[in-house]
Amino acid sequence: MFNKIHGILTGHSGDSIYIQTGGIEWDIIVPSRCLALFGPVGEETQAFTWLHHYEDGMRLFGFPSQNERELFIDLMKVEGIGPRQALKILSGIAPAELTEALEAGNVKALQTISGVGPKLAQKMVLALKGTLVEMGDESGSATVASTPWADVVASLADMGFDRKAVVASVRSHASAVKEGQDGEKDLFRLVLMDLAAGGSSGGGSPR
Repeated sequence: MFNKIHGILTGHSGDSIYIQTGGIEWDIIVPSRCLALFGPVGEETQAFTWLHHYEDGMRLFGFPSQNERELFIDLMKVEGIGPRQALKILSGIAPAELTEALEAGNVKALQTISGVGPKLAQKMVLALKGTLVEMGDESGSATVASTPWADVVASLADMGFDRKAVVASVRSHASAVKEGQDGEKDLFRLVLMDLAAGGSSGGGSPR
């Protein structure tokens, strides 16, 4: 129902942030680890959202990148993990570290996350190993995939280009353009040319 909310960050409380769009202020629950990634209060921000509809109401969850939202959704595919538990996991470990631990089958690393015991860690590995998109580090692909170039990454990925190759190319070209609509167009053009020529490794042609 909601893909992304873009507006002014008006505040935060506990594990929630508030984003105002027009006359509506959205209350969005986010991983506590990434509160700072939404920027300072009073500035523009955006959150990739997921709506949880349950018997007594609805709750909106938000993430700084599409990849982190996808990881949240993947976690809920594991037996015994619901939205709150998935959020708690992402609050306790960076997406890149979680992905690395799952891909390596590192049960001990997973057990360092609050609320994850031996049985749940094993379930996570069995359900998710080999199925996840590489997240990158906190200053890498996850950050690039969030503000301000999220639309460039999403548009090129939707065209069929490999997401990891898109993120790598965006990272290499982002410093050459200015933020804003014109900069976004310039970046899109540069990255598209790069990918079409097979640059930034990971495969240039659409799948």
